[in-house]
Amino acid sequence: MTVVIATRLRPDRLGYLTALHESLTRQSVPWEAVIALDGADPTRLPAPLADDPRVHVLALPWPVGAACARNLALNDVRTEYVNWADDDDEFTDDAMAVRLRALETTGLGWCAGYSEDLHPDGTTTLWRCPTPPGRHEAGDVWTYWKKPEDTIPIGPTTILARTDLVRAAPMGGLIQGEDYMAAVGVTCLAAGILLPVPVYRYRKHPGQMTRQDAYAALEPGARRHAWNYGRSLRSALSARETSDATGVV
Repeated sequence: MTVVIATRLRPDRLGYLTALHESLTRQSVPWEAVIALDGADPTRLPAPLADDPRVHVLALPWPVGAACARNLALNDVRTEYVNWADDDDEFTDDAMAVRLRALETTGLGWCAGYSEDLHPDGTTTLWRCPTPPGRHEAGDVWTYWKKPEDTIPIGPTTILARTDLVRAAPMGGLIQGEDYMAAVGVTCLAAGILLPVPVYRYRKHPGQMTRQDAYAALEPGARRHAWNYGRSLRSALSARETSDATGVV
């Protein structure tokens, strides 16, 4: 499996990026990582990552934004499964093994889990997404996102999915909320399973994008766009299934 990360190597995040890498080294199954440097100087990449042969670097010549950087990094994914990650978060120790085992056992397209908020003092708070644990057919996850302003139905970075699905539903063309679109897209395209175990730690800190003053200005629009995308994609796929079943075009 491959973890795709976009980063601008901001000084306040280098320690977090190193911690993310450390969390990957604790995984019990083989992994790779593709790090898209969003206009950042490759020489600033922390040594533990630069020296790890499992880490592949995509150095973009200028900043293109997280969504574009992540999508370009998908070109370098060579494995059957892929997982998005932010440069300031980390994985639980069994995150990869527990989801990979579920995918290989069931043959489903994606497997997700719960996430934990990681606070500055090292404590964590479990976040249970609105989607209930268990198997979900294609398109069902979106139905747990009742209104755009509600909590998103599933954690985008908790999803381990087949690479072909992620390429079919990558990051959306938004400056924020692009991962909402990725999550509803993948879960609309294939059946999957949500495990009631934490697999990802979402770090709380002052430098978070969600903590910035400008974040609230665009969030309602981003949510509505992603919500509409999920509704339209689910509707289009359902109509196609009905047409195939009846033979009516």
